Amino acid sequence: MGAAGELFSVRKDLFETAPEGTIIEDFVQSMKLCLKGYVLRYEPNAYAAEGPSASIKEEMKRKIRICAGAFQAMLLLKELFNVFKYPVLSFQFISHRILRWTICPIALLLVLLTNIGIVLIDGGTLFEILLLGQLIFYIMGISGWVLANREIKVKVLYLPFYFLFMNYAVFLGFRRFLQNKQSVLWEKAARQKKQ
Repeated sequence: MGAAGELFSVRKDLFETAPEGTIIEDFVQSMKLCLKGYVLRYEPNAYAAEGPSASIKEEMKRKIRICAGAFQAMLLLKELFNVFKYPVLSFQFISHRILRWTICPIALLLVLLTNIGIVLIDGGTLFEILLLGQLIFYIMGISGWVLANREIKVKVLYLPFYFLFMNYAVFLGFRRFLQNKQSVLWEKAARQKKQ
């Protein structure tokens, strides 16, 4: 779904400038082409390389910008919500992008709060076990976050940490989108130096 800016090329006669103020213009431009019936193709011999962000703080800046742009893209690409006109493209857009940007972060909170409520009204052993599993996952994620901020990587904590990190960035990106405070100027995240 969409092109990566560092590898994106388009035929000259098809190129259109993204609307002014577009945050993630590579995604919006490529999806606008799909709306016109064109297909994105990946060139297997094309590649780009960039190192990881220098720190969690740098990666968070990048993720918040992308998330703010994702919410903006929903408005700029509102035609993609017409499942009758664009059945396949709409399905791809909604399932791969919209649900990930909206439902997952909210569901994380609701599932936890709901499970706490069920356990408090004596919902039984199954819900106690599920809540315990959720709490362990969150504790692992938060521990991974604390260690990552100290530049310590623990593999077993990385998955829960990154999952929570990504969903937290969605909330921050949504807030920045609502406040209209995300600059369209791309601030490159500092990268780790090659060794």
